[in-house]
Amino acid sequence: MIINLEYIYYIAGIFLSIIAFLSFKDKSNSKRLLTGTFWGLFAISFIFGKVIPPMYMGVLVIIIALIAGFGGVRMGSYHQTTEEERKASAKKIGNKLFIPALLIPLVTIIGTVVIKDMKIGNLFLLDNKNVTLVSLGVACVVSLIVAMMLTKEKGIQPVKESRRLLDAIGWAAVLPQMLATLGGLFAVAGVGKVVSDLISSAIPVDNRFFVVLAYVLGMAIFTMIMGNAFAAFPVITAGIGLPLLVHMHGADPAIMGAIGMFSGYCGTLLTPMAANFNIVPTALLDLSDKYAVIKAQAPTAIILLTVNIFLMYFLVF
Repeated sequence: MIINLEYIYYIAGIFLSIIAFLSFKDKSNSKRLLTGTFWGLFAISFIFGKVIPPMYMGVLVIIIALIAGFGGVRMGSYHQTTEEERKASAKKIGNKLFIPALLIPLVTIIGTVVIKDMKIGNLFLLDNKNVTLVSLGVACVVSLIVAMMLTKEKGIQPVKESRRLLDAIGWAAVLPQMLATLGGLFAVAGVGKVVSDLISSAIPVDNRFFVVLAYVLGMAIFTMIMGNAFAAFPVITAGIGLPLLVHMHGADPAIMGAIGMFSGYCGTLLTPMAANFNIVPTALLDLSDKYAVIKAQAPTAIILLTVNIFLMYFLVF
């Protein structure tokens, strides 16, 4: 393949390396060394993750966690334009400001659906094993280029703005990867088997509806605990989905997986553990109630979760 997933990781790593360098230089940040180290280690995981032995990668992750846990990631100085300049620029560009944001899903869909099998010679244009992730990476690069053309920003100003947002998000930026990895570890450790035994002893497993109910609610609840549906999926699917729904009742695994993940996302809307989705926005918007986002999302989440139970029951078999 011409555009490999590794290339996307390298781009992310280089981007984070620049963030780290700027953090080290920012003398207005009282913890610039720790902040720079945090983003620098995160960059290393993207660039050299394939060649670093697992034990040393584990040490790197522990250091990242310690820096975050002791408040090492702090805001600095970002040489932003004034509010008047930003308003004038927004007025001049108008609704074209939405183009870069809309390009990300659009280009991702085009890559995933339209050109996934495109070849140049004997090589696939996109990594056909990770076509969605590669398409998303390409979409982000395209969106960045278009945004720079629209705003006429030059140099590394877009990276500086990205640094401001990353510092505001802080440790929560790495949370999705950490939790997804934790879910995989739980699955390997046999947590799914424990969940399966608990469910089997608590509900009549020969009743399809109760098993569907356990799977859908289990995905939502475990996501609320873990903070990420990707972490919940391997555990709940190994514990309930595969042994009870697929093997015992003959459920379609593709439909089960799709609706199961959607159910997990409902749990994401309801938990402060999904800090990057639910807690960080309240900080960025300076909301007085740190649970305001969750409270606003709760009715939608509960309605969708109820719908998912019946969708699963009527479609999965």
